[in-house]
Amino acid sequence: MKKKITLSGSLGRIGKPLTRKLVALGHSVTVISSNSNRANDIKSLGAIPAIGQKRDTDFLKSTFKGADAVYTMVPPANYFDHQLDLLGYFKNLGNSFAKALENTTVDHVVNLSSIGAHLNEGNGILKGTYHVERALDGLPNHIGITHVRPVEIYYNLYQFIPLIKHQGIIGSNLAADNVNVWVSPEDIATSVVEELEAHPGGRKVRYVASEELTYQEVASILGSAIGKPDLKWVMLTDEQLQDSLENIGMQPKIAAEMTEMYAAIRNGLLYEDYKVNRPKTLGKVKLREFAEDFARAYENS
Repeated sequence: MKKKITLSGSLGRIGKPLTRKLVALGHSVTVISSNSNRANDIKSLGAIPAIGQKRDTDFLKSTFKGADAVYTMVPPANYFDHQLDLLGYFKNLGNSFAKALENTTVDHVVNLSSIGAHLNEGNGILKGTYHVERALDGLPNHIGITHVRPVEIYYNLYQFIPLIKHQGIIGSNLAADNVNVWVSPEDIATSVVEELEAHPGGRKVRYVASEELTYQEVASILGSAIGKPDLKWVMLTDEQLQDSLENIGMQPKIAAEMTEMYAAIRNGLLYEDYKVNRPKTLGKVKLREFAEDFARAYENS
């Protein structure tokens, strides 16, 4: 069945392939973006642009009107903004989505959440995703909600390019033999499409992952791609990581929360629910494929 679907993810790394896939399947797709310059790009993909701010509940209501399904997501925030209330940012957008959906025809929501969203503490910068899920879960029961929880996305690895270039190492407050789970934006988009088309009703959580690797395996794959096959993963202390993040200008509170998030990978807290609900099938895009993009970014940086 062809649907009217509204996407709140603009044309980012996930939003663009998501839009392309849904249009190709014949759905009528409206894409919300705060950037008016995106309008033509949205139209070129065969979708309808809706330009406005997600924190504007009236705008969201008008955009959701008549839609069969809605995809919600909180855009990345600027961690270098020392005035940013990160938790408040998530709570405000979660509440805006919920209020805008209350009295509409929408009967299915797919929410892009995150690994760690089952926790209201101990998960660092991911704490906000817990509150977004709770806000949406407060909607009337006739609205089916799927919370898609991706694990760590490959493109987060771009942050290590300066460290590799200037110090010849890669690392954080995790050990080389610690395992993390990674996912491609393309695999996330595929999962969201499946959920938007399935409409199971009720409340559901779906984890999305592409590959499980130790950090040394990550270092070796990226190192080989950039001509540094001996690249080693180096473990920092929590204090060293937080200091390094603050030294590059990150807001101190957010630096502490990012350090806490990685520590939660190290101690197993972040992945406790994932292990119980691990996806039966991993995504198609493996790290070696992403490493080609990483190598191009490394070369051009």
